Amino acid sequence: MIEKNIKKFREQKNISQSELAENLNVTRQAVSNWETGKTQPDIDTLHKIADMLEISIDELIYGNKRTNNVVHNHIHNTNVTENVGRGVGFGAVLAMIISYVRWQSIGWAVLHGIFNWGYIIYYIIKYGWS
Repeated sequence: MIEKNIKKFREQKNISQSELAENLNVTRQAVSNWETGKTQPDIDTLHKIADMLEISIDELIYGNKRTNNVVHNHIHNTNVTENVGRGVGFGAVLAMIISYVRWQSIGWAVLHGIFNWGYIIYYIIKYGWS
């Protein structure tokens, strides 16, 4: 698929194989081999090709813009944030219940709930919320 996209975007920019090869410091045969699928460019060369053709690497690999990723990532991050909040609350309550059942003392339960929150705050400070 990459081979077709290299050729398609190169032709859309009216760039010859020789011009592309010269700008990438490779031979014209290398470009021809990419476009026929005999070989594939390495990741660094893919970046250079995408820059030269003024497209993203996603476009170079998949053939079109993948705008739905931005929306999907935003929705996914929102769900993660909500789930982290629920998990934090559930974890604190669970620590308190287990402590109370184990030691039959509300003091231990509260202490373990506080330790749980302390750990969570430490984790958020060290690694960030998202």
